Amino acid sequence: MSLYSLGFVVFMLALLAAYYATGRLLGRGQWVVLLLGSLCYYCLAGSWQTLVYVLFCAVVTWLVPLALKHMDRLCAAEREACDDRAARKRAKARWQRRKQAVMLLGLLMAFGVLAQLKYWNVILYQLGQASSPRSLGLLLPLGISFYTFQSVSYLLDVYRGSDEAETNFLRHLLFVTYFPQMIQGPINRHAELAPQLLAYHAWDTQRARRALPLIGYGMLKKFLMADLLVGPISRLLDAPDAAAMPGSWAVLAILMYSAQQYGDFSGGIDMVEGISELLGIQMAPNFRRPYFATSLADFWRRWHISLGQWMRDYVFYPVALTRPLRALGKRAGRAGEHLGRTLPACLANILVFLIVGAWHGAQAHFIVWGLYNGLVIALADLLKPAFSAAAQRLGIDSRSRGWHVASVIRTFLVVNVGWYFDRVESFSLSLALLRSSVLSFGAAELPRLWSSALLSRAEHAQILLAVAMAVAVFCVSLCQERGHQVRTRLLAWPLPLRWALYAFVGLLVVATSVLHVGGGFMYANY
Repeated sequence: MSLYSLGFVVFMLALLAAYYATGRLLGRGQWVVLLLGSLCYYCLAGSWQTLVYVLFCAVVTWLVPLALKHMDRLCAAEREACDDRAARKRAKARWQRRKQAVMLLGLLMAFGVLAQLKYWNVILYQLGQASSPRSLGLLLPLGISFYTFQSVSYLLDVYRGSDEAETNFLRHLLFVTYFPQMIQGPINRHAELAPQLLAYHAWDTQRARRALPLIGYGMLKKFLMADLLVGPISRLLDAPDAAAMPGSWAVLAILMYSAQQYGDFSGGIDMVEGISELLGIQMAPNFRRPYFATSLADFWRRWHISLGQWMRDYVFYPVALTRPLRALGKRAGRAGEHLGRTLPACLANILVFLIVGAWHGAQAHFIVWGLYNGLVIALADLLKPAFSAAAQRLGIDSRSRGWHVASVIRTFLVVNVGWYFDRVESFSLSLALLRSSVLSFGAAELPRLWSSALLSRAEHAQILLAVAMAVAVFCVSLCQERGHQVRTRLLAWPLPLRWALYAFVGLLVVATSVLHVGGGFMYANY
């Protein structure tokens, strides 16, 4: 049951009616309706068999924090019974080691299931045993990475003492299974999301008026910018003779892939955020106009924000602040203060992006893509003084509008080079396409693509429609980047004009979905 199906519309209308009727009649208990609705959605959109995995993750990440808090109480009681400071210190260290063991066990169980489901079949394929009876033979459960990362963040926050353990399993299960986040994320934090899930929410017409345009905008990005480009991209990059295509064709395919990814992922996030707003719940932001970034690091602070924050808090800082890396930084500091300060962060960044690459998939091209991003960001940090000195010698004002625009264009190019490794499954083919893109671009070959039999007339029209939608998205994003509240301005339009726009959007969505040119969300089974 996809977000844009008639079945989902019926499901959502029934859930909203039950949700707000329960709140109006009882004044409480809405979270129970939301839990039942989330479990129903998971079964309808995925399968009841894969519900076992989400329940396992929920049980593990509920029991482990409770065990940690129980161990804290036992530790406090034992330390209180000690006669001297040394004994209390030994008791604290002993219980801390036990807590670490329990926490690591919880992490292994949660991430172990994710790793087996994501990588076991890939490993067998690489070993030439794809048809082995040991193959799992199932698709990844819906949203497994999102609910696993979210649940583990709660476990780690309780371990660190920055969050309280939830004693009610059903309330914790709602936090894990809250259905809008299952498709595309974001990865919400327990301290921010759980109180909203359990709070009473009254129907708010103004909130619904703001949510519906966001859902419609997300659908337009998904259908008119992402789905329409799936076929043309595949025909170019998945062709048997793709290595021989002109560089201009490869560049066009990668630019279309860039638009497809953005439309699919950010469009999906708009839809789930709007759906969550209808329920009175604000989820963590996940996109902030990433193609207006001025550096690759800035891009990743704007693209999939919640994943970046998760990696920052639970991987980057713990690694960068480890004793070996701090010692390495001190030794490197003898060669220069900047090197000593940035080297630990650079190494931690490379590790983070290797993990992000592996999260996308165990195939080699994803690992290369992650390494590319990590190395570019690390080198940019290490060479920052040299870049600043060069800009000063050349008389470049880094605060000028022209330099800002140049930085945005440079970052866009750097990001799109990375997409070669992300989209093209063969590393050698990605290098061949990159080489032809730079050394034999062949702009004169572009018209030949339109007259060739590679793309049909329908696909020509699809590309033109997607380009038109991409231009519209760029204009909206530019307004938002300049601080304009686009939704607020839209809601100020006269009612007939606004509803005419809604009807037009609805017709576009229906017409595009009837074509069946796209598919599900790219990140639905991550």
